[in-house]
Amino acid sequence: MKRDGVLPLAALLLASLACVLPSSTLTIQQAIPTLESAAAPAVVPTSAAAPSPSGQAGSAADLTALYQQVDPGVVAIWTFSSVGGVQDTSVPIGQGSGFVIDTEGHIVTNQHVVADAETIEVDFPSGVRTWAEVLGTDLDSDLAVLKVDVPAGQLFPLPLGDSDQVRVGETVFAIGNPFGLSGTMTSGIVSAIGRTLDSERAAPGGQPFTSGDIIQTDAAINPGNSGGPLVNLRGEVIGVNRSIRTESYTVSGDAANSGVGFAVPVNIVRRVVPSLIETGSYDYPYLGISSLSESSLNLDTLQQLELPADTVGVYVTCVTEGGPADQAGMRGASSCDSSELAPGGDLILAIDRHPLETFNDLISYLISRTQVGQQIVVTVLRDGEQLDLTLTVAARP
Repeated sequence: MKRDGVLPLAALLLASLACVLPSSTLTIQQAIPTLESAAAPAVVPTSAAAPSPSGQAGSAADLTALYQQVDPGVVAIWTFSSVGGVQDTSVPIGQGSGFVIDTEGHIVTNQHVVADAETIEVDFPSGVRTWAEVLGTDLDSDLAVLKVDVPAGQLFPLPLGDSDQVRVGETVFAIGNPFGLSGTMTSGIVSAIGRTLDSERAAPGGQPFTSGDIIQTDAAINPGNSGGPLVNLRGEVIGVNRSIRTESYTVSGDAANSGVGFAVPVNIVRRVVPSLIETGSYDYPYLGISSLSESSLNLDTLQQLELPADTVGVYVTCVTEGGPADQAGMRGASSCDSSELAPGGDLILAIDRHPLETFNDLISYLISRTQVGQQIVVTVLRDGEQLDLTLTVAARP
């Protein structure tokens, strides 16, 4: 799906999956195939023994030990649905990956892995197979929690790391079920941090909400890897593999790995998953504004907006009527149903004195530092003067 327009608008909230990037013909694909192509809780798991504590690439023996440590906690997921109104559990409609987070039978995966499923099978590396139920899903983070009923001895929870400590260049590994090949391990590095992707949920203005802090990696991620863990050299989960950006396809029409993959950061998992287990949903912070994507802030755009070439910050293109930003008096450049690029919008410089350089910074701050009902101070530049606006963060509509 491609979005057309003069300039893409990035709506403030969180995200899930995307289709075609506004500035490119490259496609971001869910890493989950169709049948034709298929041939945290109250207690967070603690870190397991590290095969390479230094964080540097170890020997082949180290990596073998890492795989043996992590693989028991990674599962293959098969989804089934009705065919002609008749439930058929002999032929799956899709596949994905997931991982165990506790000994109570909770499994984390992607929302899009189980979105259309009527029945879900989970296969463990030990050979145990079981049906699973969906406890909760979140379109914005693209996370889902499954529950399985198996003996605790079959459950090997993976330790969760800290995605705030992830750095570009760090060695990482993806373990999952690409093309139905369960237990597949691929390696790479963290290529970038703080990326954003679109959500499957639309904001009031029609643009998709946005998820931030996304980890980019060149570890091979292919159809079927969705929902599996991205781990560091200590065997800690730092992200949930979600999608790839590609312009290459297999003969069956599946997106092929191009070395640009994306993972949901584990600190989002820490926030979202306990709520999904308890209530089945999670409320994200919401300001009610739209902004230009970072790639749109080029010299020509800045000139049209009558801003200096060295401008940094988040330019407000529109403010949703009745939203927190509107109630606080924030000013947008134009109405939210207009695609016109116009000067006059507020330039957000900081939240709670925390400086912001890009829209990605704003999304990251909202996700990791704020919650619904919290009062924040937003510093904006308007007509050459700095103003502090106090607003109360709301839940996404």
